[in-house]
Amino acid sequence: MFSQNGLSLDQAPPISVVFRFFLSGSLFGILFGTLVLFFQNNIFRIDSAEALIATHTLTLGVMLSFMFAALFQMLPVIAGVTLQSPIRKANFVQYPFVLGTITLLLAFKSSISWLFILASLLLGGSILSIAAIMLKNLFKLQNHSSSSKGILTALISLCLVVLLALYMTTALAGYTDGEYYTYIKKAHYSFGLFGWIALLIISISFQVIEMFYVTPPYPRLVSHYLPLTLLLLIAFTTFTAFYIPTLWKTSNIVLALLLSGYALLTLKRLTQRKRPLADATVWFWRLGLSSLLVSMLTIICSMFTDISIIHTLSYLFFATFALSIVFAMFYKIIPFLTWFHLNSQGYFSAPMMHEVIHPKTAMKHLYIHISTLISFLLSLFFQPFIYTAGILTLLSFGWMLWQIIHAWKLYLYTQETGEKFDMGNMHY
Repeated sequence: MFSQNGLSLDQAPPISVVFRFFLSGSLFGILFGTLVLFFQNNIFRIDSAEALIATHTLTLGVMLSFMFAALFQMLPVIAGVTLQSPIRKANFVQYPFVLGTITLLLAFKSSISWLFILASLLLGGSILSIAAIMLKNLFKLQNHSSSSKGILTALISLCLVVLLALYMTTALAGYTDGEYYTYIKKAHYSFGLFGWIALLIISISFQVIEMFYVTPPYPRLVSHYLPLTLLLLIAFTTFTAFYIPTLWKTSNIVLALLLSGYALLTLKRLTQRKRPLADATVWFWRLGLSSLLVSMLTIICSMFTDISIIHTLSYLFFATFALSIVFAMFYKIIPFLTWFHLNSQGYFSAPMMHEVIHPKTAMKHLYIHISTLISFLLSLFFQPFIYTAGILTLLSFGWMLWQIIHAWKLYLYTQETGEKFDMGNMHY
């Protein structure tokens, strides 16, 4: 299902590795919903401590946790990269990463210097170490697919995001003068949103859109050159804008046009599916890609106006884009992994994918997700709706948390009570 050459149990990481990152991402999502209820519309004030805390809870705690889960699972599948000792590596990454994220949130709230330094050590060490291991394995590959090359560029961007963040945290801690803080912040934002989150989603989509939904492949011009083009454009702007600060405006417009083109192309591919039935994951993709289009449109508009709500809409719709795609992948990965690992272990009673998470369950989450977006939008004009948005956010990530727990319990129950097929009694 996942690759042309098949996937063996030896290649796949233990199911617990992927589940645990989805679990931490869901818990941070619940934290984000709680923060929305406490901070209310202050999360939309871009330079406020509340906005910093909410943003990093979402981008670090939620998105990066989910993306770690995707990378541990997808690298063996779409790149042929098998990470040695995956449980040990997951432990080495996840514990300091979770602690570092919480420490950073506390540092934003308290402005205590040593918290910024501790967060820098924990997050910098954990993220850069696993990124370096993954990059090392990817650089060793002799035959790259479009997805593996794209993931490589996304990981490079992640490293740059972290390095730029380390400059800012040391400035916030008072250990550097922060002369270039505002400039570095722009680069950190661009590498983080466009070079890491968007680029990783794009790179994975080159394989999963065709594979999951049986669509025509992406044009070679897009799949081979778009990831590197995005990375080089951001890198070029970062260095050149030292001398030409206004270059960011032009760069953001070009980035917006490139990402809009990708979104339109992928939406078209989804209309060319050979499987006519549209399940919840297809609609999650459609919602995510449509949100990306709106986000890019508002980014272009924000280049020519200072209306604050335009900037807010660009962030809100970009977050909807990223989370929608994460949810789409979640409802493909969790049922498949549960079935795949149990089936590979020889259990007759391995539950089918629809028995792990029923398609109607995923569709209900789609309705919750859409309602959450609508509530956030309404809260920009009628503040009390922020409470509805916060409650729906709690429900959305709580819904995911329950699916993870249910799948894990089903996995353990099958191992405890299921009958295994005895390969030793087979003779040829």
